[in-house]
Order: sequence, then structure tokens, then C-alpha cells
Amino acid sequence: MKKMAILTGVSLMLLQLPASAGSWWDTGKSLLDGIVNTETQGEASVTNSALSALSVEEISAGLKDALKVGTENVVSQLGKPEGFNLDEAIHIPLPAQIQQAKKLLDTVGMGSMLGDLETKLNRGAEAATPKAKQLFWDAITQMSIEDAKKIYNGPDDSATSYFKEKMSAQLADEMRPVIESSLSEVGAVQTYDVIMSNYKTIPLVPDIKANLTEHTINKGIDGIFYYLAKEEAAIRKDPVKQTTTLLKKVFGQ
Repeated sequence: MKKMAILTGVSLMLLQLPASAGSWWDTGKSLLDGIVNTETQGEASVTNSALSALSVEEISAGLKDALKVGTENVVSQLGKPEGFNLDEAIHIPLPAQIQQAKKLLDTVGMGSMLGDLETKLNRGAEAATPKAKQLFWDAITQMSIEDAKKIYNGPDDSATSYFKEKMSAQLADEMRPVIESSLSEVGAVQTYDVIMSNYKTIPLVPDIKANLTEHTINKGIDGIFYYLAKEEAAIRKDPVKQTTTLLKKVFGQ
């Protein structure tokens, strides 16, 4: 009977959480901050403790669900044709070494090829971005209640920082073979070789050494986390418009 009363109380609490902008975040934060000491004496304290623990689990799961939706939005947006190339905020430019030599390259008729190379770098990032989805979801699954508490209590980009720390290196490793293959398939490597061959015909020019793959990986990851930070800001305001069953249950009207 006691267990049934506790579960009923939990259900009522969760279903009555306010849905106004920002209120769900404040509610989750207060629940995670207010974990009751389970060693407190007395039946009322034990009941409150159990209620708080169950609520914390629900709130933490709701945050994870919201982050899953948010990361999937980012991957879907960027991992498609023109996802990087036509987006001024994250468009991948030529490596700095090539940009510095652009005027000289223009003098030997390489201007159009430079533009073509730049487009192909963005194509490589677009092809590799879908690799990020599973890595994000794995990181979310591994997120502890303590991690969730830090995200609730931290700066507005706490979740983004969490993902950067947990998965940047692995994300680069996953994207690398896809980008290498893509740059080869779309002709970026061949275009770069032609450009460099013509560049070397110009007297007294310094050497240019640009790693197209690493440049594209780094800029691609920057773009992913740029939009993830924007998704996190939206999540803090509204749990991704309550698009999943769990979000509707925990944070819905």
C-alpha cells in the first residue's frame, strides 16, 4: 500500500509540472538539487525520499530524451546536401595556408578551382556528419544523474560542453575515414594537387602544406557543436516542443 501511494504521488507530481517557457527546466533543477537524505528517520521522511528519488530519475530521463531530439535535429540539418555549404554560420572555408596564397593562385588561373575545392570540403563534412548521431546517443545513454544535475545547474552551454569533453576525439575518429573517402570521391584531392602544381610554377613562392582531411574534420565538428549549443538553448526554454511520449509525460500540460 505504501508503495502504491508513493507511485501515485509521483505520477501526480510529474503530470502537473508547469509547461510554461523555462519552468520545466527550473522544476528539474530544483528536483535534482533537492534529493532527500535517505537515512533520515521517520516514515514521512522515507516516503519523501522515495518520491524525490523517483522524480529525479524521471526528470533526468526527460532531459536525456530532450537532448536526443536536439542532437538528432542537428545531425539531420547538417548531414544533408548543402547542410554546410550554404550555411554562412558554419560554411567551411579553404585552409588558411591556401587562402593566404589566393591572390597568387588567381594569377595563374586557379580562382575557379579554388571555389570548387571549397565546395568539395563542405561536401565531405556533410557526408560525415550522420556518423555523429550514434555517438551523441551513446554519450546521452551513459549520462548519470550527477551529470544531469551539473547540466541543469551549469551555464547555458553545459550540455554542449559535456558532449565536447566526452566525444570530440571519438567523433573525429569516426568522421575521418568518411571524409577521406568523400574528398577523394568528389575530386577534392585531385583538385588540390592540380592547384598546388600550378602554384609551384610561380617563382619564389613559399611552400604550402594543407591537410584537407584534418581541416574538414575540425571545421565540421565546430559546425556540429555550434548548432548543438543553439539546440541546447532551445531545450532550456522548451523541451523540444514535447515531441516524445516521455517529454509529454514529464513536462507536458
